[in-house]
Amino acid sequence: MSSSSALVPLPSQPEGVAWPTERWPEGPLGVGVESGELGRLLDLAFSEDALARMGETHAFLAVQGGRIVAERYGQDNLATDTYPSWSEAKSMTHALVGILVREGKMDVHAPADVPGWQEADDPRRHITLDQLLRMSSGLKFAEDYVDAGVSDVIEMLFGSGKDDVGGFAAGFPLVHEPGAMWSYASGTTNIVARCAARALGQSGDAFRAFMFQELFDPIGMKSPLPKFDAQGTFIGSSFCYCTARDFARFGLLYMRDGVWNGQRILPEGWVDYARTPTPTPPTEALGYGAHWWLGLCGPESFSANGYQGQYTVLVPSLDLILVRHGNSLDEKGDEVRLWLARVADCFRA
Repeated sequence: MSSSSALVPLPSQPEGVAWPTERWPEGPLGVGVESGELGRLLDLAFSEDALARMGETHAFLAVQGGRIVAERYGQDNLATDTYPSWSEAKSMTHALVGILVREGKMDVHAPADVPGWQEADDPRRHITLDQLLRMSSGLKFAEDYVDAGVSDVIEMLFGSGKDDVGGFAAGFPLVHEPGAMWSYASGTTNIVARCAARALGQSGDAFRAFMFQELFDPIGMKSPLPKFDAQGTFIGSSFCYCTARDFARFGLLYMRDGVWNGQRILPEGWVDYARTPTPTPPTEALGYGAHWWLGLCGPESFSANGYQGQYTVLVPSLDLILVRHGNSLDEKGDEVRLWLARVADCFRA
């Protein structure tokens, strides 16, 4: 795992604040929070006027110091509703790999265990799990969410690849030397998810049971609805529905360095590994770590980002987690991200 010397330290759970395994503690906004501006931003996001600019907002949650300090839902949405993860599931896949690393069943620096890559003359046999987690495998893959004619992700999730998402993604050739080029690809995560199933020796219902036993249940996530393909591979690129409060629990696990109420769930250093930067092209607006995005709400922030405006954002220096779910088309994504950054600014004294 990469060096974390330049990273902002992760905060510990404040003394006297209960862990939200059963229920979330709630509290008022802290001293110095610009409550008036925060209220205006929330009113805007849930207003008719926002539809043309940033699309629909269905759920918003702010957790600071381990307590919910702001929460709002759309007119037709409830706190008990589950919301789509889309690519937020990639960060959950990162957590599952971390658990298998903790158990000694996976090694991020070893070549990935992909059956179709094992011939001696196949250059893909040298691709490591680290390169996959950092979206730097060098594999060809067209990440396009609109044009079904050229989109490998649409074909993988809904077309010829849907019954074996990991196998479909692993079938693509190299177009760059492994580790030489960053290219965001949902297929990459499904290769990782299939590697995780092979490392565990379980798939389908048995892998789902592992997800709950080792990740969801210990931190009180009761709502997750992960989806699997016909081969029993978790579709870790895209599909794990949860309530907003459960997405916040997942965020708190990472904010607390993978420890929950004294129990280490993720191996030491795994969260820092997630937020250690991977070289990305200058055209990429956000940074990237290992299956987590960087810089959405300030340089130190890291986030699980999903299609159409699904976000779980962590700002360590503020001990702040922001969760937003909605339906915002790609062209409105910049407005959603700007709105989230402004919300985070309200918590900066």
